[in-house]
Amino acid sequence: MVAPSTRKVAEFIEHTLLKPEATYDEVMTLCEEALAHGFVGVCVNGANVRVVSNRLAGSGVKTVAVVGFPLGAMSARAKAYETKEAVRDGADEVDVVINVGALKDRRASVVLEDLRGVVEAASSRPVKVILETAKLTDEEKVIGCCLAAAAGAAFVKTCTGFGGGKATPDDIALMRRTVGDSLGVKASGGVRTLDDLLALLQAGATRVGTSASVAMVTAGRPREVEDATTTDATATDATGVSCATVAVGPRSAAVVSASAATSPEHLRVSERTCGGDSA
Repeated sequence: MVAPSTRKVAEFIEHTLLKPEATYDEVMTLCEEALAHGFVGVCVNGANVRVVSNRLAGSGVKTVAVVGFPLGAMSARAKAYETKEAVRDGADEVDVVINVGALKDRRASVVLEDLRGVVEAASSRPVKVILETAKLTDEEKVIGCCLAAAAGAAFVKTCTGFGGGKATPDDIALMRRTVGDSLGVKASGGVRTLDDLLALLQAGATRVGTSASVAMVTAGRPREVEDATTTDATATDATGVSCATVAVGPRSAAVVSASAATSPEHLRVSERTCGGDSA
């Protein structure tokens, strides 16, 4: 366990505005609030990246762009192009929605092509992979985390907030156990109160995306939080799998024993075999 450190709550928060009807004035207010309260970043749709980046320039507050949002169901080429546009407009970080259907099918090659294209297009800027956890089984969440890591992502993230469900401490704990301290974990979707935020941080989140940010930091409650994350990168979750036991082959992902995880080309799979890529 990492020695706990004390950080201001605001330093975990990405102040978020992703509704399609967001106006210019609302986006500018978002930026002013982030600057006033010291939020780590401002998360917006691609159409607003340039104005946000221009306003936040030199402040240290990050401009975060969503890509493939909110469905994740477009081509890998489209996501890569959208990422390049966001970077050109000044994005410091990119949050991309995973191809949820391909993940549920265990089509690892499709998911990896999708995510690697975004990571490459981001040109060394951190990429967060949105799993849309409410639509996944625990085993699928674990595989999604491992594919995100294999693609070179910097974070895994829970939800879009548009697909039903919300970030939960149980999902954050599962994701944290899966990736250890090798990746960040962002909680997003339905985070409405300071109690919600504190529970997610306690479970292992290192970032929280919310539109209720200002209310949280002005709630008259303590604004500091203990930050402690596990360093055990191979700890298993309730399903008995982790990144150490998920082997990614050229066409599929499968849950295997640790001894077989070193041979992704010819998997010696357990009974927990993930479906292959039939494409």
